[in-house]
Amino acid sequence: MKFDILVAGELNPDLILDDPELDVSFGQVETLVRDAELTIGSSSAIFACQAARLGLRTAFIGVVGDDLFGRFMLDSLSERGVDVTACIVNPELHTGFSVILSRSGDRAILTHPGAIAALRADQLSETQLKNATHLHVASFFLQQALQPGLKDLFAHAQSLHLTTSLDTNWDPGGHWESVQEILPCTNVFFPNENEALALTGAADAEQAVAQLAGKIPIVALKLGAEGALMRAGTKTQRLTAPHVSVVDTVGAGDSFDAGFLFGYLKGWPLMRALELAVACGSLSVQARGGTAGQPNLETALQYIQQWE
Repeated sequence: MKFDILVAGELNPDLILDDPELDVSFGQVETLVRDAELTIGSSSAIFACQAARLGLRTAFIGVVGDDLFGRFMLDSLSERGVDVTACIVNPELHTGFSVILSRSGDRAILTHPGAIAALRADQLSETQLKNATHLHVASFFLQQALQPGLKDLFAHAQSLHLTTSLDTNWDPGGHWESVQEILPCTNVFFPNENEALALTGAADAEQAVAQLAGKIPIVALKLGAEGALMRAGTKTQRLTAPHVSVVDTVGAGDSFDAGFLFGYLKGWPLMRALELAVACGSLSVQARGGTAGQPNLETALQYIQQWE
């Protein structure tokens, strides 16, 4: 089977504990919460679910432990149409997970890395690459074992006529230099505004995408509630997002990425692909968790028609 997208990424669930008045105390104090939900977490997995939801044939390679959380992630992705045949179950590792403490307007996140950082570039086989049209990587700074080989992996993928995309997410260590060598091997780059400013040292988003455009053919920069800014070659375009009622912003950027790549891989005009990206991101924030609000293609296109 030929896949539209191969995702090389991290796999971990999110346990969301939600209460508008949540206030946690130590000293063996028990705190009751209003709602709790175990959901698909990890940037890469949320991206893969949206890509499959839109109709892209999506395959995933990542590492989980032989445990309850690992099986939850593999089963959940499979149920959403993502092929997980290439995923690796390592009984010596524990699947990573995050506990999200959510209250009105704020949240705290506790993460056990586990197998999140375990995937290596050499674990992607030649056959897997040849069976895909596009290779996507997210959470670059969390995927520590993947980092050393990613430049060569992207370059090799391009030699096999795959296109590549990268969403670094935030660097918790504040060392952005390590991603610089990957950018010339990247066809589409998906930073948010803060990430782009940190990466380039630019004064504003426009300057940041102009700098990045010297290395990357397409930069689709996420501006949150303000929409998106795209630079392709020498042309910069901005798209304002419609106003939405926000329930949960987890995974909105990943849904944005998947929407853009759907249009990109289908040969759409890039501005149309950006519209789909903003629609997917906007719709995703209207439900709790990273995947519950993800639209199918028909829903996303209808949404675009409402605000065109």
